[in-house]
Amino acid sequence: MHSKKEKLMAFGRMLDVVDTLRVKCPWDVKQTNESLRPNTIEETYELCDALLKDDEANICKELGDVLLHVCFYAKIGDKKGEFDIADVCNKLTDKLIFRHPHVYHPSQVGAAVPRPLPYGEKGETDKMQKASTAKEVVENWEQIKLKEKDGNKSVLAGVPESLPSMLKAFRIQEKARNVGFDWEDKGDVWGKVREELDELEAELRKEDSVHALEEFGDFLFSVINAGRLYKLNPDNALEKTNHKFIRRFNYIEEHSIKIGKPLKDMTLGEMDKLWNEAKKMEERK
Repeated sequence: MHSKKEKLMAFGRMLDVVDTLRVKCPWDVKQTNESLRPNTIEETYELCDALLKDDEANICKELGDVLLHVCFYAKIGDKKGEFDIADVCNKLTDKLIFRHPHVYHPSQVGAAVPRPLPYGEKGETDKMQKASTAKEVVENWEQIKLKEKDGNKSVLAGVPESLPSMLKAFRIQEKARNVGFDWEDKGDVWGKVREELDELEAELRKEDSVHALEEFGDFLFSVINAGRLYKLNPDNALEKTNHKFIRRFNYIEEHSIKIGKPLKDMTLGEMDKLWNEAKKMEERK
């Protein structure tokens, strides 16, 4: 792989190209934070697709696209005189050092040591957290973040408003867990899942759409909670099921085309039979 010098040269080369395009390319010149945002979302999801498929070639490519957007936003900030890519890197580095006292101050865990503040500044003292395992690191994470200068003012403040609902629920639950608000026995969550399902069914029988929607949300939240407790990422799980449904439904559609019978003319029984054929083919693989 490349040396640190080669990596720095590659990063510098990329920054030079971004600087040139921002001046000489008509499209790049007119971009703003607002105009780039939809593209950034799309690029992030494309990276997520590559990660889910474990497609190393595309992971590399999509990481580059996301990195380009990071540098582009930094360039816009530079033009405004607000910040540049060096500020972005320094803020990230300061944050990483502050959130890993067990790494940067291992001999002073539990003692009062200088708190890392913005690059080049001297800070007050703070207590270093003990974290000798990955679990302890995660448990200390939220407490440390609350102490940061310009950090989160509350435990749940760091959950982005624009995060997709399922991921948002998962992150809310993770953050609550990190400060001790969680089930003592993960098996107890199933009682809550059943309770929420009963409440949902009750509202559906009443045909009360307003309360049914609320209870449906509570039920989904409880199922996501169960997945988290059993170390099953709900977004990854649902995406795998989405792909599985697409594969099996495509098999039905391909068969309908082959026999010249449109899907809308097929009976549910005929489609179920083909669905099961597709399922058995997958099981044999």
